[in-house]
Amino acid sequence: MFQPRVPLLSFRLLAFLSFASIVYTTSFFLSPAGNPPVPGSFTFPVTLYIWFIQPLPYFKLINKNDRSVQLKPLIALKNCIVSSSPDDYCVPISVISKKGLELGIPIKVARFLRLYPSVFEEFTGPNYNLPWFKLTQRAIEVDREEREVYAKFKDDIVARLKKLILMSGREKMLPLKTIQGLQWYLGLPDEFLRNPEDNLDKSFRVVEMEDGLKGLAVNVDESERFLSMMQRNAMRWGVYSCVEGEAIEFPMFPSKGLRLKRKIADWLDEFQRLPFVSPYEDYSGLDPNSDIAEKRVVGVLHELLSLFVEHAAERKKLLCLRKYLGLPQKVHKAFERHPHIFNLSLMNKTCTAILKEAYCDKGAIEGHPLAKVRRKYINLMKESESILKRRRLNNRPIDQAIVNVKDLDCTDDNETTTA
Repeated sequence: MFQPRVPLLSFRLLAFLSFASIVYTTSFFLSPAGNPPVPGSFTFPVTLYIWFIQPLPYFKLINKNDRSVQLKPLIALKNCIVSSSPDDYCVPISVISKKGLELGIPIKVARFLRLYPSVFEEFTGPNYNLPWFKLTQRAIEVDREEREVYAKFKDDIVARLKKLILMSGREKMLPLKTIQGLQWYLGLPDEFLRNPEDNLDKSFRVVEMEDGLKGLAVNVDESERFLSMMQRNAMRWGVYSCVEGEAIEFPMFPSKGLRLKRKIADWLDEFQRLPFVSPYEDYSGLDPNSDIAEKRVVGVLHELLSLFVEHAAERKKLLCLRKYLGLPQKVHKAFERHPHIFNLSLMNKTCTAILKEAYCDKGAIEGHPLAKVRRKYINLMKESESILKRRRLNNRPIDQAIVNVKDLDCTDDNETTTA
């Protein structure tokens, strides 16, 4: 009798979970006096999995089935087709086949296009039988809605860019190259940074930075004060009066199954009672090794993620801001020391930082105007999966076991005998 063999992967998974359970109970300890308590030597990658890799229902839309990874190149490819043929939205494959690296497409462009038939429709061209691709009617409608959002909410999108630059301290400038790396998260259209002087208001100016890079600076009135999302929410709740040195507590959202030691919990209580330093204020007088400086770092990361479309970003993308926002060398430790505020996901082979408050308390943080449009693109991607599944079922070969071969062979003989 045939007995199915258990895959080797299951044994490896069981061994990993057993080892992780041991580390979970033994890896937390207090650091030397004067420093905040941190996880132990096994923090990454084992404890990191236990702390942060939890099935979050509010994050299914972002990272389910690699959709968030594929959404960025899909929209970039859609924009390339629209710019190449703004009248009929169709191009031959030869026009876009060599732009895969530029658009961030991890596979061949033609293969990527065929993965999403609800967005890209394939047909045979007029010459040489070359494949052509055009946007479907629903994709054209979503594209028009996206452009309407850019036109209607331009001031809001530009204000988010301005806040990002204002977090750089006294200089109030950031390299254009760094801003371009965050363009997807900020929801900026492509043309905004291609010609910033033409598309942005007069408060922005292009400057030359010390490293020989072009930067984007902001001119603001010194008397004008910018409030962070934390300060605005605290004022709305009546627990903050804009007095210097006043404390603001970060909203905490513990993950299911996460238990901190008593000493670590006590330190977090003291951390919450520290004065809140706005990410738009001058931080030059802070001791970088103090707990107040760390509270400013957490506030900067909180404000930064609240400006993004999905309130999440790849952690490595945030590290490029370390030099310009006054963040410490090991800024990534702030995500690990504050699991009640941030969540880390290792899905899609990337480490993504997520702001929990944006998903656990939807009324606390303003939604980005572009978020609804991106959800519609994700719905089209879901429909593509259903279309491809139906095609595979329709093209499935007939099972020869259910065909009566004898009847097929004897058809001619029966006809001759009756004749």
